[in-house]
Amino acid sequence: MAKEKIKAAEADLTVEEKLKALYELQTVDSKIDDIKRLRGELPLEVQDLEDEIEGLQTRIQNFEEDVVKLEESITAKKNEIKESQSLIKKYTEQQNNVRNNREFDSLSKEMEFQNLEIELCEKRMKEFSIKIKEKQEIIDESKAILAERSADIENKRNELNSITNETKKEEDALIEKSEKILSLVEERLANAYKKIRGNARNGLAVVTVQRDACGGCFNKIPPQRQLDVRSRKKIIVCEYCGRILVDPDMEEEFK
Repeated sequence: MAKEKIKAAEADLTVEEKLKALYELQTVDSKIDDIKRLRGELPLEVQDLEDEIEGLQTRIQNFEEDVVKLEESITAKKNEIKESQSLIKKYTEQQNNVRNNREFDSLSKEMEFQNLEIELCEKRMKEFSIKIKEKQEIIDESKAILAERSADIENKRNELNSITNETKKEEDALIEKSEKILSLVEERLANAYKKIRGNARNGLAVVTVQRDACGGCFNKIPPQRQLDVRSRKKIIVCEYCGRILVDPDMEEEFK
């Protein structure tokens, strides 16, 4: 029933009333745009900081996990050294009880091999320690940057919240008014308005003729076309930018 009433209202609107509704809609939406511009780049800046903080946190976590793995590797190498030292001690004792030179030489080779294993483990431990130091420096640097970015985002959020709180009531009222006007405009015109507005850099879909030119792209409008606009008997669009043109006197009517 509500939809039928809206459609009936749309059908009852004259072309002039449709133009007035579109111009009023543009006026309201432009005020909403002004409020959004007041917030400026803050929402994007907050989002960028959130993304950077998330990236830093992931980076720190990954490097800390690497450090843990390297420390585990160092512990493993220490255990291998202990095993090798234990074997060397065992082979040294066995050498005291050998029956011939061949057994003595065989044990000596085993001891030599274990000493090489110890040297290799110590070398690997040094490499792991260097990597831990490098990664820890990156972690410390990233944590310092994270602390700075966390302070920045707190300030940006407070600033954004302050502006949003100041304008929220007005913005909500304007959005409600915009939706109400839009519901009175026939679907074809509403879709055209939204499409033009979406493509326009300044968000203007409905403009007045100013100094014989389009108020959107500033291209000259032929005299006959200006008369058609002033007559308010049909929807006229700019042949250059596609914006809907309205009588300049309409601006005074909505002040």
